Amino acid sequence: MTSFAQNDAAIAVDAAWTVLLQGGVVAYPSETVWGLAVLPDHPEGVERLYEVKGRAAHRPVQVSCQDARAALDLARPSAALTALSVLWPGPLTLVTPALTGTPSTLAPGGLVGLRVPSHPLALALLRRCGGRLLTTSCNPSGQPPALTAAQAQDMALADFVLPEVQAAGEGPVGGQASTVVQLPEGTMLRSGPLDRAVAALLAEVRPSELNA
Repeated sequence: MTSFAQNDAAIAVDAAWTVLLQGGVVAYPSETVWGLAVLPDHPEGVERLYEVKGRAAHRPVQVSCQDARAALDLARPSAALTALSVLWPGPLTLVTPALTGTPSTLAPGGLVGLRVPSHPLALALLRRCGGRLLTTSCNPSGQPPALTAAQAQDMALADFVLPEVQAAGEGPVGGQASTVVQLPEGTMLRSGPLDRAVAALLAEVRPSELNA
């Protein structure tokens, strides 16, 4: 990565951070599809995320985290969670009981959807923002997600779209949404890139622990 690319990425992330602080919505790339992000402790931002997405208030969004530790710190421990957390960072979302006291913004109904992306720009944004963001795919509800910065820009859902810094070392957007698993039962809620890896890891967890 050149210093020029590093500077470009840092400038873009700083600009995104400024928008988030003002309650804005930021579009960003991940290894799956483009996403929309807001600060979880900014009520205006959270409200705006649901508004631009056209998402029903009772449908929760996920919490994207900078690393597995930041994600696990929000969740009630379980054998399945421990087993599957080795797949982070990567295209995996785990819906799991939250620790008591987790804010309802992060865990409506006591459940939290956790994701740790592997895309360098997504991780840089998360680190700049304190380690966690409320996120969802970049698309109006019911429509296909954006796969490029141009598509994210055309959707006009975000107040700021992170530019594609081609020299910044980021991998391509894969085009397939993350595998989603309900814990502790290990129920597959959405098929995705890590289905086989998830099944293999869950097969090593005792049935009694999956249903605990």
